[in-house]
Amino acid sequence: MLISRQIQTSGLTQKGNMKETRKPHADDKFCGISRLKLFLLALSLAFIGKTMTGAYLNSMYTQIEKQFNIPASLVGIINGSFEIGNLLLIAFVSYFGGKFHRPKIIALGCTVFAFGCLLTSFPHFLFGRYHIESSVSPQENSSVVSLCHANQSLTSLPTEEPSTECEKEPESLLWIFVMVGNLIRGMGETPVVPLGISYLEDFAKTENSPFYQGCLHTATVIGPFLGYLLASFCAKLFVDLESVDAGELTITPADVRWVGAWWLGILICALVNFLAGLPFWFLPRSLVKEGEISESEKTGKKEGVLLEGNEQKETKQSMYEIAKDFIPFLKALLRNPVYMLFIVISVLQFSAFIGMISFMPKYLEQQFGKSASDAIFLIGIYNLPIICLGYFFGGLFMKKFKINTYQAAHIACWVTFLDYLLYFSAFWTICDTSPVAGLTVSYEGIDQLSYAENTLLADCNRDCDCTLKVWDPVCANNGITYVSSCLAGCKASTGTGKSVVFENCTCVAAAEFPFQNTSAILGQCDKGGNCDKMLQYFLILQLVGSFIFSLAAMPGFMVLIRSLKPEEKSFGVGIHELAARVFAGIPSPVFFGALIDTTCMKWGTKSCGGEGACRIYDIVKYRWIYLGLPALLRGVSFIPGVITLFILKKKLKSERNVSLNAPVELQDKGQ
Repeated sequence: MLISRQIQTSGLTQKGNMKETRKPHADDKFCGISRLKLFLLALSLAFIGKTMTGAYLNSMYTQIEKQFNIPASLVGIINGSFEIGNLLLIAFVSYFGGKFHRPKIIALGCTVFAFGCLLTSFPHFLFGRYHIESSVSPQENSSVVSLCHANQSLTSLPTEEPSTECEKEPESLLWIFVMVGNLIRGMGETPVVPLGISYLEDFAKTENSPFYQGCLHTATVIGPFLGYLLASFCAKLFVDLESVDAGELTITPADVRWVGAWWLGILICALVNFLAGLPFWFLPRSLVKEGEISESEKTGKKEGVLLEGNEQKETKQSMYEIAKDFIPFLKALLRNPVYMLFIVISVLQFSAFIGMISFMPKYLEQQFGKSASDAIFLIGIYNLPIICLGYFFGGLFMKKFKINTYQAAHIACWVTFLDYLLYFSAFWTICDTSPVAGLTVSYEGIDQLSYAENTLLADCNRDCDCTLKVWDPVCANNGITYVSSCLAGCKASTGTGKSVVFENCTCVAAAEFPFQNTSAILGQCDKGGNCDKMLQYFLILQLVGSFIFSLAAMPGFMVLIRSLKPEEKSFGVGIHELAARVFAGIPSPVFFGALIDTTCMKWGTKSCGGEGACRIYDIVKYRWIYLGLPALLRGVSFIPGVITLFILKKKLKSERNVSLNAPVELQDKGQ
């Protein structure tokens, strides 16, 4: 066959001094568009759908934390359940999936993914109305109960000692539905990445592959951008928007007790992912590789018959015949030093990234005093569009200059290192600690840090018999926040709803600089103008760092792809995903959340008693954990990165020596 092709080509060259370029098979086009391009478009939509959902949920975990009154460590476990679902199937889908109809398996995965989203939103419809934590009795419509009344004990409030009726109600475990839905969502997402990428790699030109991968990476940024915008919108809506009038609420979206309509966006994400999976049901199992020419119509028909016969034969293979190469493939990957080092780098980098992105909305809320809606919106606007540009130009650069593996590794390593150096500037974008009487400052206005409940009591409120468990903050006109109007010593109030003003507050008058008008209003005091400036610096640093880091993403990914043999790509990408999820995706949110919990200064209280979600953190310790832990993980990742460069350099020299010595060896054989 090879000789006949050479003769045909030689004859054509003598006739026209050019090679004939034949059209691909007609079956590889649909309405004049290459089916590979259609697959790329469908896969991009699937990437948008799954990443949109992931970004939406990551930004809404703080809302779920407040809805179910659970600590950040448990939120980390819920977050990690997605990775658990993924790892249950990733190795098998990556290996066995490549042997069957890959587009249809991806379509099935998108459908399962959508079902997981539906299950995640299910608890909202069973939970009932969300009860806002308050020092006001649920049976009362007035805030008078929360005022300072000497010799009137409030220990009968449900926040301190639950009533008999409350004790009979089982503790809500509906967050388990969210965790199981996340797990099913992870199972559904399993085939999208490894089978989609291997399908593209099998049928795309080598020089086109980086550009296609860049398009997919761009889609993985568009998705989160849409997810963050959706989350920002839903976070402004109260969780019980269908049953509660906005005029009845006594809190605003800036209040730490506010819970947004997190369930609404999940339903939208379910629909998007279901629709994204539909095109894959109609795409073929295999295609003609881009740039390859077909033979004559007769030869093409013969090849089509042969291909169909081979597919039928492959389908009839037993599972044993398919699985017999599983162990050899796995051994080959484990013996590939570049591949294994890349996995170590990915685990360390992903651990830092996943931990940061999971708790970034909470960080902006606590560090800079932003509402959840504003925090989510700022993350999306400042980070994601610039990452999209970085991915696109990184892929375009790889295609234009035909970068080899060693050069790609150098680019990825040193560009990432530049971003790492810039990252440390974030440690200087800080805000002053919010003055909260009895927690961060004394009732006289002197700075302090305390976690003990007895520090909430002072001479000015000791006779008020206030509950110490509830977080129902008021902002006094001296700029200090008090945990409740009772603890502020307020004895009177005017107005209703959000416009309540508490007056005659003895603790406000007892501050270091007493005010004649000793009043307070609902909510925590604002951070101030200087904090807004620091937030802008932080976000600009994030923008520049995200762009630099995203430029290195495409070269780094090509190092992974090119370190694998063609038959190993699907399985290799799957094992890489598996390792990243097992060693980074699952533990990272859990230990980040557990460490963040150690910085809590005031826990909320559940409706029937018990510790709820954290209301205020020690922001200095929070900052050092949130920024310091990723800095440590990313710093360690450069050790295997440098080792990879040495291995690739040695391999490149060896290949050059072989190519230089080849002509000499051929001459010796000829003599």
